[in-house]
Amino acid sequence: VQLQAFGGGLVQTGGSLKLSCSMSGHIFRHYAMGWFRQAPGKEREFVAAISWSGDHTYYADSIKGRFTISRDDDKNTVYLQMNSLKFEDTAVYYCAADTNYVPRISGEAYDYWGQGTQVTVSS
Repeated sequence: VQLQAFGGGLVQTGGSLKLSCSMSGHIFRHYAMGWFRQAPGKEREFVAAISWSGDHTYYADSIKGRFTISRDDDKNTVYLQMNSLKFEDTAVYYCAADTNYVPRISGEAYDYWGQGTQVTVSS
């Protein structure tokens, strides 16, 4: 299984970005998908996750109401729409795949990881 994340970049405070993560090498719809992020000098943290069916989504409190996770099984892709970006959202964002139907918020539960994409929010 390979995951490739892209869509990061430099954006001003209050702006928007949409991250994408594509899976190859396995059946995408058999995985719950998650987004995590890691800022310099900080631990990796959970951002958002979505179940196999897309019916269940989970968000970290810090981004709730600003970010939206979604998936397109026809394109083997999971998305993270990020609005009202703040300086503290600056981090490398990683997508990950979990074989469990209901996604989990612990990174250790995930089986596969993408390479990360940098998001920088300027103040």
